[in-house]
Amino acid sequence: MSIVLYNTLTRKKEPFVPLEPGRVKIYCCGVTVYDYSHLGHARCYVAWDTVRRYLLWRGYAVHYVQNFTDIDDKILNRAKAENSTMQTVAERYTQAYLEDIARLNVMEADEYTYATQTLDGIQRLIGELEQQGYAYPANGDVYYSVRKFEGYGKLSGRKLDDMQAGASGRVAAEDSIKQDPFDFALWKSAKEGEPFWESPWGPGRPGWHIECSAMIRDRLGDTIDIHVGGSDLVFPHHENEIAQSEAATGHLLSRYWMHNGMVNVGGEKMSKSLGNFTTIRDLLNGPNAPDPMAVRLFLLQGSYRKPVDFTDEAIAAVQTGWGTVRDGLLFGYQYGAKLGWADSEDAAFGDPAAMRIDRNSAPVQAFQTAMDDDFNTAGGLAVLFDLAKDLRRAGNLITHRGEADTASDVLRQQWQTLVCLAQVLGLEAAPEVETAFEGGLSDGEIEALLTHRREARAAKDFAEGDRIRDLLQAEGITLIDKPGGITEWHR
Repeated sequence: MSIVLYNTLTRKKEPFVPLEPGRVKIYCCGVTVYDYSHLGHARCYVAWDTVRRYLLWRGYAVHYVQNFTDIDDKILNRAKAENSTMQTVAERYTQAYLEDIARLNVMEADEYTYATQTLDGIQRLIGELEQQGYAYPANGDVYYSVRKFEGYGKLSGRKLDDMQAGASGRVAAEDSIKQDPFDFALWKSAKEGEPFWESPWGPGRPGWHIECSAMIRDRLGDTIDIHVGGSDLVFPHHENEIAQSEAATGHLLSRYWMHNGMVNVGGEKMSKSLGNFTTIRDLLNGPNAPDPMAVRLFLLQGSYRKPVDFTDEAIAAVQTGWGTVRDGLLFGYQYGAKLGWADSEDAAFGDPAAMRIDRNSAPVQAFQTAMDDDFNTAGGLAVLFDLAKDLRRAGNLITHRGEADTASDVLRQQWQTLVCLAQVLGLEAAPEVETAFEGGLSDGEIEALLTHRREARAAKDFAEGDRIRDLLQAEGITLIDKPGGITEWHR
């Protein structure tokens, strides 16, 4: 069974067939480093990190390249506002991005590439386009002649004539040096006080679109397998990349184009102007901050192609869901020794790399069927929740009765399957250092009992809830029930 993905270029799902069997080349449009990364960036890079993880799990050798746009008007404006330099601003927010996205368990790219390190490739590509008649100089700038590329609009579905009909005279007046108002800049001449680089067309800096075309070519060649990015980049950025690259090389830039949906906040598009703009850093460092894994889980609940609505209520709800998955992931640490798992004290215990799961088992097959269908993470998560709930139930039985009603080797296989499949989605949980009390319950056992008590009370089985409270009191544990279903405890 092959992976099927939705190709923006053809507007339909297609079987995934890489250029080279067993190998996948992916380019991801990265951030423009002038500010802290926001929830829209989280949505984008969690989505493509998950696609990359799944391809690796399916046995592909993946070469994943992501860029940083470190030459841009927004960076320049921030530098002016801070009386700093474009390089200083770019380096600061590049590091901030790497720190913030790592908290969401997004793997580092195989290669990061930077506009400032690709200037030779950028100028070489512009020169080729000029020689082939697709680009022309104008007062120190260089523009791409859009109408000379016959395939322009094939990714976005836009037609130049339709767009021109709605264009204003003001646009034409501002772009008087262009041959056509739709032409876009490949090279911008230097303005006084701005950083610049020497070029055959005079001092200046590259346009945004040409940067990605050159970086792809330098690192991955003329044609790649998958180009990914946010849906807001389809036009004009990705459309212009296609026009530049394919005009210069005569080859497809990418066989497949994948785009993620945007983040809304309370039904409205997230934006600074609406005051609903949230950075990853503010969310994870703020009061009542959610677990980073709960945020990742939230972003994986629906199709990567659909918008996601971020609300406090949605995050609160997913915290509960993450609690279920986390309990399942921690099952082996909490109960492995009691179940007689001989390796429960080994250093590699719990490491997916040291686990061997049955690829033909029902949970693994259900997971793969879901993920093969355009990376259906919602379907994949359903498999994880089923495994986690079974393990949590077994943990409750071990805690209450001293043994589970499922064989130890079956529970081990379920736990290892959960750990391995969760890692494919980037969901991981490490055991906290627990304080053991001689003759008493461990922290993990107390939490398991409290989980069972919450479930019993939600089902209006108050007698069971009282029994657990009394059991804990007998062990010297005091419970404090608070509004919202929260229970605090202390010894």
